[in-house]
Amino acid sequence: MKYRLLSFLMLLLPLISSAQEAAEKGLDEKVNDAFMPFATWWEGFILTPIPIAGYNLPIVLILLIVGATFFTIIFKFPNITKFPLAINTVRGKYDELDHHGVEKAEVNIVDGDLPDTIKDESQEGEVSHFQALATAVSGTVGLGNIAGVAVAIAIGGPGATFWMIVCGLIGMSTKFVECTLGVKYRDVGPDGTVYGGPMYYLSKGMKERGFAGLGKVLAIIFAILCVGASFGGGNAFQSNQAAVQLSTMLSLEGGATGVIIGVILAVLVGIVIIGGIKKIASVTEKIVPFMAGVYVLASLVIIFANIKYIGDAFGMIFSGAFSPEAGLGGIVGVIIVGFQRAAFSNEAGAGSAAIAHSAVKTKYPASEGVVALLEPFIDTVVICTMTALVIIFFNMDAGAFDYGNAVGSTVLINESGTYVGGVDLTSMAYDSVIPGFRYVLTIAIILFAFSTMISWSYYGLQSWKYLFGRGRTADIVYKVLFLLFVVIGAAATLDAVIKFSDAMILALVFPNMVGLLFLFPKVREEMNKYVADIKAFVKK
Repeated sequence: MKYRLLSFLMLLLPLISSAQEAAEKGLDEKVNDAFMPFATWWEGFILTPIPIAGYNLPIVLILLIVGATFFTIIFKFPNITKFPLAINTVRGKYDELDHHGVEKAEVNIVDGDLPDTIKDESQEGEVSHFQALATAVSGTVGLGNIAGVAVAIAIGGPGATFWMIVCGLIGMSTKFVECTLGVKYRDVGPDGTVYGGPMYYLSKGMKERGFAGLGKVLAIIFAILCVGASFGGGNAFQSNQAAVQLSTMLSLEGGATGVIIGVILAVLVGIVIIGGIKKIASVTEKIVPFMAGVYVLASLVIIFANIKYIGDAFGMIFSGAFSPEAGLGGIVGVIIVGFQRAAFSNEAGAGSAAIAHSAVKTKYPASEGVVALLEPFIDTVVICTMTALVIIFFNMDAGAFDYGNAVGSTVLINESGTYVGGVDLTSMAYDSVIPGFRYVLTIAIILFAFSTMISWSYYGLQSWKYLFGRGRTADIVYKVLFLLFVVIGAAATLDAVIKFSDAMILALVFPNMVGLLFLFPKVREEMNKYVADIKAFVKK
């Protein structure tokens, strides 16, 4: 175990030293250029396309769409039929069932044991349903909802919104499956600490199905990819964007600015992650509702201010979904943009959220599965759609940009003739109705980035422990490395590293989805058990 840990650290040392040198000596571009070829290859490998109907569709996107559609149909549209159950579960309506079951003991002795000494399975876990949901949502709601959606609309037109919503809805079914499995196959240590996620249902679940070797390989692959994603897309990218936004808002300049901001962020993140999932959950359950509430409230203000155009906006969304404007790549091109944005945003199918949901206090795995299906709804169907409407209203009024006129992650603004990032475009849209909101948006971005980092620290740590053991040394080494990457991300502009790490998040889909397709019958068993016990409980 120590040898594996040492080998992994040796692989990281060149990257860490190069990034530190870049931060200290301003050699960001040299480091970036040296790593870019490998990052580009990795991204291309993960997004390997296959030709369908004249379009090159990424295999990972096809896997996500086909898998999500299959789960939606096989479970009879749980995204709709189980939605009321999800709301009731997360608000605690069935907590009594979890703690006491459907039958009360009539005698003092049960199979030779005193009832008070019998293990209460509902206490296996570390957080409540709401805390688990808040932690998982904090890992997905973020810059993708603010900047990513703006760029997606600019590239794919209003019609991309429709396909984002569709992807979010069917993604709810995937989250339901993976998070049910996460609780079912979790490990609970002697001290009550929970270890869960795809690593465990891939290894333990696949072993039950007679594929122990395949399951172990898939679990190891997932864990390695998840560790990499936690350092990059779930950490360095977040701290980098937070530092950029804060520097811009405060008009700060100088090479040391990023380092200072990074150190401050690292200290704040460190205070939280040292406390483990209970501390992370206690923070996210406060931050997530607050920041999402502020963002949704501002969006509603703008939507109601443009209420007379709401019909026109939705008309553009529906018409653009099936008959896009010229130059946008046709209907399949718009579908790709919408689905890819939603997939990046809610991470349904990547399995990362199952790690957080596995820590819930419950004896019914399906109870957390139904709670988890709320996550893509909140992230994509609600927040992403609101951002899209604000962008569409803004462009209807100002004609700020031409749909389809975007390059990479930037959009050409007609008036100035310059390209701006997604965050800037979103800021312009909100500022047009709520002057000065860009400052609030900057704070929101920092909070989004902070909550994403602490959530992904838990995802990465669980994967790290699966690979290197659950000892104190492995725990400390991971947390130190994670905090180091917070500083590196804020201080350096390592686009190649972020490109590489973001592709790792999508790469999680491959091992995870294989496991889901093998193990979904177990989800049906757990769902039937939960529903049956609820019916018996309600009749009492």
